[in-house]
Amino acid sequence: MFGQFDFGVITRNLPYLIKVGMMFTLELTALVIVLGIVFGTLLAMMRLSSIRVLSAFATAYINLMRSVPLVLVIFWFYFLVPYIGAWIIRSPTPVRVGAFLSSVITYSMFEAAYYAEIMRAGIQSIPRGQVWAGYALGLNYWQSMARIVLPQAFRNMVPILLTQTIVMFQDTSLVYVLSITDFLGAASKIAERDGRYVELYIFAAVVYFVICVIISVLVRRLQRRIAVIR
Repeated sequence: MFGQFDFGVITRNLPYLIKVGMMFTLELTALVIVLGIVFGTLLAMMRLSSIRVLSAFATAYINLMRSVPLVLVIFWFYFLVPYIGAWIIRSPTPVRVGAFLSSVITYSMFEAAYYAEIMRAGIQSIPRGQVWAGYALGLNYWQSMARIVLPQAFRNMVPILLTQTIVMFQDTSLVYVLSITDFLGAASKIAERDGRYVELYIFAAVVYFVICVIISVLVRRLQRRIAVIR
């Protein structure tokens, strides 16, 4: 059945697929996870803040980002921000924003909305009395969050954060709209060059599947461990 297929095309191009494609995918995923969690945590704290302006801004931002497809956000940022930047600095030409920087910023802004909701749930899972205890010790809202609430919230939300990371890892394939070579993009280029679409796309699917399964197993183990701690 598979006699007509040439899976040797995978081994011949494996260095390119790993060094160029997969390394970019992992680098982008790592950067977006860090930036998205940091920005998402700030958004969660702003949304829970008693200051209405901060809460309203965070709520509007989260609802906006969660209501539009990621590919549209990528297009908006890459094509509109250069002109907006030129208008702000009064430049006659659009501000140059590289494809890699655009992808990092866009994904971080988009994922932050989802991380914010995860963190908000984690923060609200901590008894309110601990916040009041922080106030009694002389801490303000931000200090109580940073020193008391957030460490516990992060521990509770680690499994869900990792689950969102799986989604983020899969979504990196959308960078093809910016002509960036991620893992799937590298496989597509080889497939088009050699005419081996089935082999390359099967290989790409298997790699994504294996990585996501490994992370899923890690998530389940963390969930059991956290349940024991509780």
